[in-house]
Amino acid sequence: MSEGGFGELRLPAGCSAVEGRRPTDLDVAIVASRFNADIVQRLLDGAVERLTADGIPMDRITVVVVPGAWELPIACRRLAEAGGHQAVITLGCVIRGETPHFDYVCSEAARGITQAATDSGVPVSFGVLTCDTHEQALDRAGGRHGNKGADAAEAAIQMAGLMRALPRRH
Repeated sequence: MSEGGFGELRLPAGCSAVEGRRPTDLDVAIVASRFNADIVQRLLDGAVERLTADGIPMDRITVVVVPGAWELPIACRRLAEAGGHQAVITLGCVIRGETPHFDYVCSEAARGITQAATDSGVPVSFGVLTCDTHEQALDRAGGRHGNKGADAAEAAIQMAGLMRALPRRH
């Protein structure tokens, strides 16, 4: 069984690959949920650290704060459609409680974030933790399972570069 995370793929003989270069001239928006702020702050720190380590200057990173994960999709959609950003990163944390509320919030946040990306053509990466416990969330926000905010930033950078490399519809 393989470990999670980004790795390299071996292409079958004769196949070609399209991968984007790692652009540093990106304007990136991060949409961060205020709910479970202690966890989301760690995700935000990880995302910004990854972006700046890849050469994206702070003045090209915009952070938009929303109340909770439920509100992430509408802010992502507005940012993606406005055309000022080449990538949007979503950051949030939903922790299972005693009611089915968790399922609805997680499902609709994921659906809406996906819809914002597919409708706009702007990469929107998913950095929303959906955990059973606060401890699981901490493990994924800079703990023993890494920082999923940094992973979401990495995915956004890669996808923004890839979108530049892929052919456009004429």
